[in-house]
Amino acid sequence: MDLFDKLKVENSAIGKFAADSEGYYLFPKLEGQLGPRMNFLGKERLNWSLNNYLGLGNHPEVRKADADAAKEWGMAYPMGARMLSGHTKYHEQLENELAAFVKKESAYLLNYGYQGMVSIIDAMVDRHDVVVYDSEAHACIIDGMRLHIGKRFVYPHNDIENLEKQLQRATKLTDVSGGGILLITEGVYGMTGGLGHLKDIVALKKKYNFRILIDDAHGFGTMGEGGRGTHVHYDVADEIDVYFGTFAKSMAGIGGFVAGNAQVVQYLKYSMRSQIYAKSLPMPMVIGALKRLDMIRTRPELLKKLWTIVNAMQKGLRDAGFNIGQTESMVTPVILAGGVTDATQVTYDLRENYNIFCSIVTYPVVPKGIILLRIIPTADHSLENVEYTIQTFKEIQRKLTNKEYDNELKSMNVK
Repeated sequence: MDLFDKLKVENSAIGKFAADSEGYYLFPKLEGQLGPRMNFLGKERLNWSLNNYLGLGNHPEVRKADADAAKEWGMAYPMGARMLSGHTKYHEQLENELAAFVKKESAYLLNYGYQGMVSIIDAMVDRHDVVVYDSEAHACIIDGMRLHIGKRFVYPHNDIENLEKQLQRATKLTDVSGGGILLITEGVYGMTGGLGHLKDIVALKKKYNFRILIDDAHGFGTMGEGGRGTHVHYDVADEIDVYFGTFAKSMAGIGGFVAGNAQVVQYLKYSMRSQIYAKSLPMPMVIGALKRLDMIRTRPELLKKLWTIVNAMQKGLRDAGFNIGQTESMVTPVILAGGVTDATQVTYDLRENYNIFCSIVTYPVVPKGIILLRIIPTADHSLENVEYTIQTFKEIQRKLTNKEYDNELKSMNVK
């Protein structure tokens, strides 16, 4: 068999929808300047799909810092991997400032968040160790564990009672193997907006010997005092052993970092293959990240505005009777009754008739019979944007209840 015979888009779990969906439902092209209003297929839409939480992606000061750094350094400098020829004082400065910001002793830069998490897990555990993780772990965590040749145990999302059972199983194994236990959780779960139950997890350290790695991609810059992270929000910063954050959300950039005590970070610095064998983060991205971090520290009004919009959106949706799950963060899921076909119709209706662009999730990501509209409020949005969206969702809910989308399909002879 020729390997390429099976490498066809229709054989991909998602790619089988490409023929009907690409360009509209999948791989849509949002155009124009980053912000709450962008163009899609020639029309302006109210955009709730960007993780640009603090509005830094198109902030004039950030854009100037990026442009000035690119003009001074170009996109190539420094050339080579950090270990060989790609190390600069600015990389070190950013690491030191990040560590202080998230209340850790040391930090190390990562070229990409996803790639970084995979490499952290690969470097930290061997065949003698056991990984225990939440069932709603992000794909980067799952991929990292695919490289782990030892045991791994999953517990139902935020089920602390079951987590303890998995820690008991892991302890029995490591008592024999001589390995350790790594527990992986998230600070903010990006699909539902719920928080990892960090206080309850930390409390289990009194009974079991394990270390905690937290993926706080969505919590860094948005949660806790000054946006210092979900571990600060819960006041357990000292008990979180390894902290992982990315620049792709609140920093509106590329890259990430891992932070912890100096011994662990130094080990990772010399052990993460994805960083040892990869080109250093380019200087404009480093200088740009320094500017973004400075703005998070010195412009508290950005975080305040974000939460003004978040609170208005979530209160308005709840008051209108919508189910937004257990979100405790910026991520705002709106859970509606409906199927896959309804989801397609809702997406089209929102975009074409109400000019609202948001992410829509359906089975198998969520249970059958459910549509999840994921709203991402940002500091760039307005209270008027919030009110318009809530009123629109009321109309969408009415149409779903009255099966109007189903009737539209029947009128078009769509089965």
